[in-house]
Amino acid sequence: MSIFSKLSFKDQAFKLRENAILDATTAILGTKGYDLMTMDDVANAVGISKPSLYKHFKSKEDLVGEALIRLIDGAIDFLAQLNNELSAIDKLIALLEWALRVRLEGGMPFLPSTSAHVRDMLMRNLKYVTRVLKLNGQLEKLVLAAQKKGDLNPELPSDVILFSYYSRTCDPAVEYLQKFSKMDNEAIVTYILQVALGGLRPSVAA
Repeated sequence: MSIFSKLSFKDQAFKLRENAILDATTAILGTKGYDLMTMDDVANAVGISKPSLYKHFKSKEDLVGEALIRLIDGAIDFLAQLNNELSAIDKLIALLEWALRVRLEGGMPFLPSTSAHVRDMLMRNLKYVTRVLKLNGQLEKLVLAAQKKGDLNPELPSDVILFSYYSRTCDPAVEYLQKFSKMDNEAIVTYILQVALGGLRPSVAA
C-alpha cells in the first residue's frame, strides 16, 4: 500500500493540488524564468486563489526550491529503480536519457545554471543542498567505477567528466533541435546521448 493511499481524502486532495502547483511552477519557470515568474502566474495556472497557494508554499523562493527538489528526487528515485546488474556506464547513460526526456517534455528548468541569484537562494535551502549532495555522491561513484572499468577515460579528472555530464542536461542544443530541426524527441535523445558520452570514452590506439 502506498503512502498516498493511507492519506485521508482531504490530505489526498491537498497533495494533489500541491503536485499541480509544482507542475505549473516548473512549466512557468521553463518559459518565463525565475525573475519574471510571479505567485499570481502560478495561482492562475492552477486555477486557485493566491491565498490558497500560500497555504502550500509560504514564498516564491520556497515554491521554486520545492519544484527543484522534486526534480532531484525524481533522478534519485530513477537511479534507485535501475537494475543492479547494469554497469556504471549504462546507469549513467540511462539517467541522462531520463533527464533529456524530462527536459524535452518541459519538466526541467535549469535555473541554477543560468542565474546567480537562484544559485544563492538554493544554497540557503538545506533540504535542496542535502538532495544535491546525495545525487552528486551517487553519480561520482558511477563515474569512478566507469573509469576503473575503462568505459570512461581514466586519464581525465573525475570532476571534469562529472560536470561535463551535468552540462549535457542543460545543453542548448536540445532546444535548438526541438525547435528548428525536423527530428522528433526520440531522435534528439538518441543523438544527444551519442554526442554526450562519445567524447568522454578513452581513445583507441591506432
